[in-house]
Amino acid sequence: MRQIAVLPYRFGGVDKDGPTEILLVTSRGTGRWVIPKGNPLTGLDRHASAAIEAEEEAGVLGAVCPTSIGSYEYRKRRANGAAIMYNVEVFPLAVTRELDVWKEMDERERRWFTLDAAAASVEEPDLQAMIRSFGDRGFRAAAQRSGVVYNVAQKTGVNHMFGWFQRLLPKQGNFFELFEAHAATLTAGAEALARMLQGGEGMADHVQEIIEREHDADAITREVLQTVRRTFLTPFDRSAITDLIASMDDAIDEMQKTAGAVDLYDVTEFEPEMRDIAGLIVDAARLTAEALPLLRNISANGTRLHELTERLVRMEGHADEIHAAGLKRLFKEHGEANPTQFLIARELFRHLERVTDSFEDVANEIDGLVIDHA
Repeated sequence: MRQIAVLPYRFGGVDKDGPTEILLVTSRGTGRWVIPKGNPLTGLDRHASAAIEAEEEAGVLGAVCPTSIGSYEYRKRRANGAAIMYNVEVFPLAVTRELDVWKEMDERERRWFTLDAAAASVEEPDLQAMIRSFGDRGFRAAAQRSGVVYNVAQKTGVNHMFGWFQRLLPKQGNFFELFEAHAATLTAGAEALARMLQGGEGMADHVQEIIEREHDADAITREVLQTVRRTFLTPFDRSAITDLIASMDDAIDEMQKTAGAVDLYDVTEFEPEMRDIAGLIVDAARLTAEALPLLRNISANGTRLHELTERLVRMEGHADEIHAAGLKRLFKEHGEANPTQFLIARELFRHLERVTDSFEDVANEIDGLVIDHA
């Protein structure tokens, strides 16, 4: 028997500068802690079915990644007494909204856990291992504020909103801390992109946040380039450093271009394939944020880095498939009847697809470092 599930996650703290947290719900039958799961729904993709389970069981909405992170098994006793083994495919869901009222609120309890606590609270060994391997491996450990981000905050007038961001940059322009700070902007920008593509109220705010995140990323990129020029000894080849930060910056640049097109054409409704690609982008940003701190010790972390980059490359291929399917469907529906709508949608699809291309470039740059230094 096959089921689908989501692993709902968020970054802790009001400013999202804390560690990854996992949302669990209680089972209606036994009261034990589980992740939202259920049977696939006819006519819906598996990840879309899993997102519905998250809304009904846990009362959360967000960006679900169409590429699963694996599966686990558990045995369930049926009404007739038979104990049947179920295989559950799990999709990560970046939570962007928690509902006050949801379908099963009177039947379940929901609670946020740290990674270790969540793994200890579920019973299935494979699910425990999946949760433990999901984390950001400490990339959110805050550093001291630096002049570059302080200046950005002063100029943009977002001191309070980006207080968490100011703590991520180093005092002395350390390359690793700059990489990790840029990864933080990618994660925040990807989450804002996913919220924007959900439509509804607050569209202008999401567009504005993406633009601001892109400006912050530009400031970090400039700091990296200046540090390369003034540093005698660098941890990697200078071209490798500049290529890595450039590929990361390309990703958030394309997020900003997506937001710019949405604002220019006043788009308020989005295709399901666009939201699927946004789910991939959020998870790609999360994987990038985990990978970059591991560069501090490539020899020890080469295997894990390869696992992360392999997943990033696989997700980019999945995004290409979704992109092609979405364009084909739109052309059939609007190509002749409403060519303007088709052209606008094609532009949005192009920017989203380029975001995933950039994450593949990030993966390739990291792989090159692993080959050279592991």
